[in-house]
Amino acid sequence: MSAISPFLSPSRSRQAVPFYDCFPPEDDVAREALAGLGGTPKRLPSKFLYDWTGSRLFERICDLDEYYPTRTELALFRRHAAEIATELGPAVTIVEYGSGGNRKIESLLDATRAIREYVAIDISREYLRRSLDELASRYPGLEVAGICADYTSVVELPEPLTDDGRKIVFFPGSTIGNLYPAEAEALLRQMGALVGGGGGILIGVDLKKDRAVLERAYNDACGLTARFNLNILTHLNRRLGCRFEQAHFRHRAFYNEGAGRVEMHLDCIARHRVWVGDRRIPFDEGESIHTENSYKYSLDEFRALAVRAGLQPMQAWRDDKEWFSVHFLRRP
Repeated sequence: MSAISPFLSPSRSRQAVPFYDCFPPEDDVAREALAGLGGTPKRLPSKFLYDWTGSRLFERICDLDEYYPTRTELALFRRHAAEIATELGPAVTIVEYGSGGNRKIESLLDATRAIREYVAIDISREYLRRSLDELASRYPGLEVAGICADYTSVVELPEPLTDDGRKIVFFPGSTIGNLYPAEAEALLRQMGALVGGGGGILIGVDLKKDRAVLERAYNDACGLTARFNLNILTHLNRRLGCRFEQAHFRHRAFYNEGAGRVEMHLDCIARHRVWVGDRRIPFDEGESIHTENSYKYSLDEFRALAVRAGLQPMQAWRDDKEWFSVHFLRRP
């Protein structure tokens, strides 16, 4: 997807929130799906996990006892609110990548009055619209706008959202871990280009820890993560007219210690074929679709990644267990 056109006219929701719709067309989705499913091993981009249903399921996952990242990150925001506000500076525009629900940005809005404009970028169109309407209602003095797009392709903001104020990219939840390290470095460079000199990035990063803690977080007892993973098939069925059967697949997640990442897979339990676009994709019993990675970093590893991306690490906050970290990076 190309960069958002600065001349694109926003649509308006019932709350009059400017909304720039760059939702990926079906041809792009089909092309990416076929490229991944036609390879060996089979893969699907993790962004396909996030339709309306997937976004709702992920919000429920964030409240599970096993899933520590959300509550740990929110606790860090509360504990270090004054320090974070100081790093952000006065009169800033916050651009959140992969915004999802509002709980993370609300934690910042409640901690500082320095944020004058908020721009949310997310690929889940209807979920983004609803979240922005709710946020605009709760914070009537805040300028709010939304961009439905694949944030890995967004490299500039539309003109109405570009002013002379300081820009901060907000990327919570350790979503940076979903990218391969080279992709993560490229995305950090893109963020740096968006905020410009003197801008900043406030980013959540999951830390390396005991395998049992990690594997519990992605294999919850009530099966929500399994439903979230399997929903990627239903999403493709709806978008592309495929005929995936969830009953033919099982969720599997494990920590790949050598690669430093948790991997999510869908394991095929019955040999069959599925039409994807105009191609028939064979699946053998025991074959898997790799749907997501979640890389875990040490503090030094992530700081080194940021430096390679041309950014200056400023602050890093972590919890007492050293399970999770929040970093503030500056674009020189």
